[in-house]
Amino acid sequence: MGKRTIQNPIGKKDSRFVEMVKSQQFIAAAAMIVLYFVFWIAAPTFRGVNVITQILNSSYYLAFLGIGVTFVIATGGIDLSLGTVMGCAALLGGRLYSVNGLPMIVALLVTVLIAVVFSAINGYLIAFIRLPAFVATLGTQMMASGFGQIISNLEKTNWPARASEPGGAFKNAFQITISGEGKNVNIPTGLILLLIIVVIMSVILTKTKLGRYILSLGSNYEATRLSGINVRKYQFYAYIINGVFVGLAAIAYAAIYTSITAGFGAGQETNAIAGAVIGGTSLAGGIASIWGSLFGVVMMSVLKAGLPKIGLQSQWQLFLTGIIILVAVIIDVRRNKASN
Repeated sequence: MGKRTIQNPIGKKDSRFVEMVKSQQFIAAAAMIVLYFVFWIAAPTFRGVNVITQILNSSYYLAFLGIGVTFVIATGGIDLSLGTVMGCAALLGGRLYSVNGLPMIVALLVTVLIAVVFSAINGYLIAFIRLPAFVATLGTQMMASGFGQIISNLEKTNWPARASEPGGAFKNAFQITISGEGKNVNIPTGLILLLIIVVIMSVILTKTKLGRYILSLGSNYEATRLSGINVRKYQFYAYIINGVFVGLAAIAYAAIYTSITAGFGAGQETNAIAGAVIGGTSLAGGIASIWGSLFGVVMMSVLKAGLPKIGLQSQWQLFLTGIIILVAVIIDVRRNKASN
């Protein structure tokens, strides 16, 4: 009797540990770390602090995109427009400040608002008009791309280059540069901001009614509807959340890279979706992880920073990203079959 009392807790502990190790989130985090050290060993130029800064800088906007699209994919949907919408929002917000002379706070709010408007269009078309997500978001992708080129007149748009410039204080949310003894030290404040947001959104997805209903939609739409839940409303909410994060991604990109060109953002939806899928979010819906999406997009940033250091160009990133996505989807399919 005493032995059974001792053995059962141990057995439970072991099973939980094994389950954690087998989870796709853990695999994504481990792959991210292994990939970093592979590049660290293979390329001496990858070992500098500047490379870590480069990885973090590209991770901020990709992580925001990944967090937002995780909610959409959790419903069983997809968003092909988020890259071009991010570019359009950054172009419009930047021009309102640099060309039209509006206060920076207005430019930042409009940047988020324009992304939310496009996502609301997606959500309405998908949730209420019942258009397939692929068709609806492909249409808004083209709309956002064209609108961005129209408002910018195909010209580059500049945000403040330094935090010390008028209107540049928002850049401190992502990076603070301290000068001293002839050197500039960049403090990645964006990492703190990102981790706080990941914790909050992870709780929302897994612990609140909003998150549970969104996951339920992707798991079984019809059963969720028959249970009395307003499925269209929660599907719409998922796209609104996505829009907020697309807007935040536009601000993060403007804070780090300053210059926005017409056509910017195209293709970034691939990296965001890939990061979410790599991190354990199921394309079939119903299964999602905010932490997994974070690990997935950081892995993409490590890949982007590391390949040039070993002499491979950007086309290799596309090739390897495709392989990684296929592997992640195969794992997802096998996991769904096993659960059924």
